[in-house]
Amino acid sequence: MQSISKSKLKANMLRIFRELEDSGEELIVTDRGRPVLRIQPISRRKTVEEVFGAIRGGVIYHEDVNLPTSDEWTDV
Repeated sequence: MQSISKSKLKANMLRIFRELEDSGEELIVTDRGRPVLRIQPISRRKTVEEVFGAIRGGVIYHEDVNLPTSDEWTDV
């Protein structure tokens, strides 16, 4: 994680913001050597295909997944 002083950030803010957007990295802003802010890009939400696409067709169901099993509904 990179850090930068407030004064250097102010002088180069647009360039630095573009770099952070492209890289996805976080930046710590310091004031007199003390960390005071963290700047991070907002991550976009992934699609269902991006999250589960690699396992599509690889899961086998042996019963209806929408029905409870008898073990879940027995009285204790």
